[in-house]
Amino acid sequence: MRASTGRRVDAPRVGLLTALVLMAAGVLVPLLTGWDVHVRWFPPLHAVWDPRVGVGTVPAVLIGVLASTYAGRIAETARWRTLLLTTYVAGLTWLFALALVDGPGGIGNVLNHDYEYLQTARIVTDIPAMLEEYTSRISFDARPDNWPVHLAGHPPGAVLFFIGLVRLGLGSGLAAGLVVTLVAASTAIAVMTTLRTLGSETVARRSAPFLVFTPAAIWMCVSADAVFAAVAAWGMCALAVASVRDANRQAHGGTSIGWSVLAGVVLGYAVMMSYGLALLGLLALAILIVGGSWKPLGTAVAAACAVVGLFALFGFYWWEGLDELRGRYWAGVARNRPPEYWMWGNLAALALCAGPFCYAGLAQLASRVREQSRDVQVALWTAGAGAAMVLLANISQLSRAEVERIWLPFVPWLLVSCAVLPERWRRWGLAGQVVAALVIQHL
Repeated sequence: MRASTGRRVDAPRVGLLTALVLMAAGVLVPLLTGWDVHVRWFPPLHAVWDPRVGVGTVPAVLIGVLASTYAGRIAETARWRTLLLTTYVAGLTWLFALALVDGPGGIGNVLNHDYEYLQTARIVTDIPAMLEEYTSRISFDARPDNWPVHLAGHPPGAVLFFIGLVRLGLGSGLAAGLVVTLVAASTAIAVMTTLRTLGSETVARRSAPFLVFTPAAIWMCVSADAVFAAVAAWGMCALAVASVRDANRQAHGGTSIGWSVLAGVVLGYAVMMSYGLALLGLLALAILIVGGSWKPLGTAVAAACAVVGLFALFGFYWWEGLDELRGRYWAGVARNRPPEYWMWGNLAALALCAGPFCYAGLAQLASRVREQSRDVQVALWTAGAGAAMVLLANISQLSRAEVERIWLPFVPWLLVSCAVLPERWRRWGLAGQVVAALVIQHL
């Protein structure tokens, strides 16, 4: 990238500086001015200032040191299947180590909170009746029978996941937390497989360490949104396979219809877990463009609509639920959260969650937008779609604060941009991401 004076602009440096300025301003502006931006208790994060160490501290630091030293090399040289397995195991150990900084309760305590899904999931005995009355219990006017915060803020696909865990005997906070973590750790594998399917194993390999050793892992171990992220990523993976198989059907033989249906069903259920995941349509279009065939689109959309329609048959209409949610959101906390702060405070929270070097990667990718190499194009379309989803979510004003959790499904696709960083930046950037995760979790 060159400035108008002809001097070369160091794009990663600009991106990193932007992230650091946003992070600092997000913390310091409310602290120094006394501005009440109505988030508990450490804006821009929905978090408590609580410096501490725990049983997970030493393992987390050790894993971080090993990752900073060896992860890039392993990602470049390991056999593909070995890399996928290593990525999953490394992700699990990183997630658990960070969570255990808070002791054993670090895995399940959050999921046991009154705002979460588990307490409701434990008492639901009639699922059809729940679906039929779901929309009517979203509004504040339904008190005292309105849903807890997270149920009211999401379609019923989210709580159905936890009802399933309860009925399988996994309804304790610890058991549910373990399942959430096991699912969340697969997100990196889904994204890597998608990138390789789209024709860029190089981007998949270089993305791997950043997909695993991200500060977002702090929230992935304790948040249902991490499950949403995994479901969305695997749906995109199936869509990529469908598009590529159809574009190369003479070489592959067979048909892409099965993969298209699978993609539609999985992505349709993702939308029934979180209203915001309707934005995945942007990523789906990007994947079809890079995959080389639009033919799976119709089948996938039909399958996704069938999932939404199935919920409607039982009485829950997605669009009605969203309308009720808007009313509750604006009648509640949103009206107290000033847009003058949160329009950029959200992006500060994202920098803390995705890590500051994610912004460096996005800036570097923007500087290479005209390159036609397959690697750059794959990264550009996927990470670019991730950035577009974030910007639209931010503009919608339906996510004032708490985006470090809410935007988890978008974060992995943003992190793909780190694959195009120069080698030196990737090496030191990974270490920076690790340090950011350790500092945030321990403070």
